[in-house]
Amino acid sequence: MISSKLLGITTLVYLACMAGNFAYLFFRGKKFYAALMGLAVLGFAANTAGLGFRWYESYQAGYGHIPLANFYESLVALSWTTMIVFFWIELRYRVKLMGALVFPIISIAMAYASLSPSVQSEIAPLIPALQSNWLTYHVITCFLGYSAFAVSFVSSIVYLVKAGGSERAGQPPVKSTDVMPSLEAIDEIIYKTIAIGFLLLTVGIITGSVWANYAWGSYWGWDPKETWSLITWFIYAAFLHARLTRDWRGRRAAIISIIGFVCVLFTFLGVNYLLAGLHSYA
Repeated sequence: MISSKLLGITTLVYLACMAGNFAYLFFRGKKFYAALMGLAVLGFAANTAGLGFRWYESYQAGYGHIPLANFYESLVALSWTTMIVFFWIELRYRVKLMGALVFPIISIAMAYASLSPSVQSEIAPLIPALQSNWLTYHVITCFLGYSAFAVSFVSSIVYLVKAGGSERAGQPPVKSTDVMPSLEAIDEIIYKTIAIGFLLLTVGIITGSVWANYAWGSYWGWDPKETWSLITWFIYAAFLHARLTRDWRGRRAAIISIIGFVCVLFTFLGVNYLLAGLHSYA
């Protein structure tokens, strides 16, 4: 299938972007980084085309559904949404270090999807519970939120490493360089990405509740994925509450951000493998 070839190319391009961004940390150069961004745009275009063709191929197969129906498609779509957040951060903050942190996540997701057994990557009809337009609204908003949280997570790691290194050296934090932004800028990225992710997760939970009522006759059933989504929501709500009322910044904010993303990972991966529920098909 054309989609499989395009997504295979996407995986190779993202891996090249990961290697190139690691190399940039040592060799620098504006032209080199511009070439890396061009490569990232190429990978994103291939990713977009791959999803588009897979959607088209599902209609050719007689099923006709958006490619968000199984774990393979979820990983591909999550890589796509993470690239959207990455480009926004790049255009807004010009953080050249971000590529070296984000592309490993994207590359691992795409590589894992590419290595999935063929039976998992085949286009198949949707089960009755998924046969709804709410699938598109719910999953895309959740995935965009997850991608924003992933960026906040890697930014939190950078913050703690940079702040800890300055403390051990007994010196004030270095303000900013062409690769590493200031601690203030990193803290702002953590806050902005969590604020955006929280809004998207909220919309995702609401659309999921409406969809659950349509599919199962109840807005909320305390399914494991629903429960862990709510736990994740409360953690990020606590982050924003502490930020706005107590002006929590820096190390404490970064730690909450990391805890929140651990819950995101468990919601997305752990629940599927460890806990049985209505979302086990995902």
